[in-house]
Amino acid sequence: MEELKFEQDLVRALLRDQHPDLADLELRDVHGGWDNQQFRLGEELAVRMPRTERAPALLRMEQRWLPPLAEILPLPTPAPVRIGEPSPLFEHTWTIVRWVQGEPADYAPITRIGAAEVLADFLRALHQQAPADAPVNPSRGIPLAGLPPIDDVFEVIADHADADAAREVWETAVKAPAWQGAPLWLHGDLHPANVVVQDGTLAGVIDFGELCAGDPATDLSAAWILLPAGAAGRFFDAYERADEATVTRARGWAVLRALNLIAIGRNGRLGLPGGKPTWEPAGYATLERVLATD
Repeated sequence: MEELKFEQDLVRALLRDQHPDLADLELRDVHGGWDNQQFRLGEELAVRMPRTERAPALLRMEQRWLPPLAEILPLPTPAPVRIGEPSPLFEHTWTIVRWVQGEPADYAPITRIGAAEVLADFLRALHQQAPADAPVNPSRGIPLAGLPPIDDVFEVIADHADADAAREVWETAVKAPAWQGAPLWLHGDLHPANVVVQDGTLAGVIDFGELCAGDPATDLSAAWILLPAGAAGRFFDAYERADEATVTRARGWAVLRALNLIAIGRNGRLGLPGGKPTWEPAGYATLERVLATD
């Protein structure tokens, strides 16, 4: 399944076929999205259409696991409310979800330091022991030493003044004691395009396509990825559950996520496929914040 762009006529036809009571609501294109293309449906809902090869499986996972989790989370999430099944009109599943009001943080960064407690409350609620059949992810929630070598990833900041410092944070994190607890529920992909902001603070968390179980350090990297400078300490005080080794691993994850944001953002700035130009400044801001903690 190649990355596609769908038109409103298809979405309207799918709604009339499977969810006719919603088919006459206003339908609007929504900018952004990676694995899924999104349309706003009326004021309260959105339609998510898979457009990459892996996207249908991610939607199925969200359809199964996100609704019960959403009930315990203190921030709005795009929990599925209706499921679209494969049909002659469209061969893959699709989803109708709750619309989460706000501006993505790669366009409107979090500026209020009090967001530290908001994020901590959300992650404390999410980071519960996951059931034995919870999804696992080959690149999230695992020991950093189990990831493929990332020397090539560091090339994106080869000329940056803090390249050596970033590598030192990464290497320290790789050597830190591994997570010994039970696998916890993780969002798995907390970066600026996957949260929304209102009035300078965190207002919702979206895109649970990487939802999985594992080491919470993956999510805790959001202390530097999402929050303004100087807020990480306040976040960990509010979160309360992270020991020194977990914070060290979280810093390593933050460096890795910063490098990925920078690489994807640079591709966007250069007009290359799959690039997101707003991600580059978000990546450099993350790097600056995580290195400022020394």
